[in-house]
Amino acid sequence: MITRAEKHKHHQVARLINRFPKKTWAIVGIHVLFLMTIVLIKNLNYDAKISLFAFLSAMTLWIFTKIPAGFIAISLLVFIVLMKAGSQELLYHSLAEEVVWLMVGSFIIGEAVKQSGLADRLTQSILRKSTNKNSVLFGVTSVLFASAFFIPSTSGRAALSMPIIKQLGRKFSSEEQSMLAVLAPIVILMSTSATLIGAGSHLIGIGLLESTSGQTISYIQWFIWGVPFAVVATIFTAVIIKWLMWPKNVPKHMENALPEEAVVAKKAMNAKEKKTVILITLLIIGWMTESIHGYDIAFVTMIGAVLVMLPTFGVISWKNGMKSVSWNLVIFVAAATALGKVLVDTGAVGWIEKELLSVLGLVGNANEWMIVLIIAIVTTTSHLYITSHTTRAVVFIPGLLLFSETIGVNPATVVFLSLIGMNYCVTFPVSSKALLLFFEEGEVSFDAKHLLKISAVLMPLYIVTIVVFYFTFWKWTGMGL
Repeated sequence: MITRAEKHKHHQVARLINRFPKKTWAIVGIHVLFLMTIVLIKNLNYDAKISLFAFLSAMTLWIFTKIPAGFIAISLLVFIVLMKAGSQELLYHSLAEEVVWLMVGSFIIGEAVKQSGLADRLTQSILRKSTNKNSVLFGVTSVLFASAFFIPSTSGRAALSMPIIKQLGRKFSSEEQSMLAVLAPIVILMSTSATLIGAGSHLIGIGLLESTSGQTISYIQWFIWGVPFAVVATIFTAVIIKWLMWPKNVPKHMENALPEEAVVAKKAMNAKEKKTVILITLLIIGWMTESIHGYDIAFVTMIGAVLVMLPTFGVISWKNGMKSVSWNLVIFVAAATALGKVLVDTGAVGWIEKELLSVLGLVGNANEWMIVLIIAIVTTTSHLYITSHTTRAVVFIPGLLLFSETIGVNPATVVFLSLIGMNYCVTFPVSSKALLLFFEEGEVSFDAKHLLKISAVLMPLYIVTIVVFYFTFWKWTGMGL
């Protein structure tokens, strides 16, 4: 028989449980599961376990809560330091990450593009002859895809597209704006596979291939293999995003540009527009010649930001430039990037790589389609735990080259398939700088749930597309294991 004291105790527990929503308890339960699983891993040291737990916690909270993303990232960095799994410099040095200064420069240059009137001109050139929203989306997708051939940086392409997307967003509802904010960076990421200069990871992978096996993949060969795949992947992406995010029962018709806006697209450029065009041209040249002059993309971007804010000769003032920077987003990116970096520094990523490569070693006698499928799955999912595109190439390519030698397959094919797989980085905002530029930006933005929803459909399709392409077009054009 239950006593009155026991009843009172049960009542208090029930009140405590009911005080918080079921979602809160589910999140607590996920964290307990993470903790129990990580504690049981024998080959991870203390620092790596704490870092892995913090990273998984951040991903969970970003997706399932409305807590500001920056607050989550900073809090978990502080947690790592408090737990003695990292030094205090982990927090301080997070603001020294390349991506932070890239974003600061990108926001300033984007503001110059906007204030000069160039964003209006580019936007109206897309809208002027269009009365259908679908044709506008097709135009934006085509322009973003084409940019991969002359801007060798996903973040650089995202930075230049942001003011245009903001301007276009004014013609769309808030839900449609969210779709635009997701479409732009993901199309930029999907088009990366079209060209050898589309990502730094491609050059790293080819460099490792040349030094290890003496083989290489030329620009033309990559072009032949990469463009058709990138076109198909981009089409799939645009269709899936529109299907999942485009609001139902909204009119497809869109009014033509207003007469005064149409005039903007036709009239001669003013002095500020000309300065901005010259600057962007110089920026693109600077980005493309990084290997020659030795200055990385972030530094080149900051040079551009300084030039657009020059007194008298610039396009915008220092005050306007500083106002244009989304400091909330910059802090988030700094902390989130540090969370990803600490996984590498503590050895957590090394442990994950070792476990995956041990699985790969079991397929030495597997048939061709199984090898291709496993490479596609391992590399495509690698963005879930290695947030940096470049780091993924540095970590995985040497191991995959060793794997190719061990089982006696063509290392050039393995490297190409791996780099194409690593180009997929859609699931979390922190997986790509291009996504981070648009995430929680303010005017035209999206939240983490959108990415998770899209990736649940797109990632399996991307893996299947790699396998299908290998056994059809790529084999027909000379690729083989």
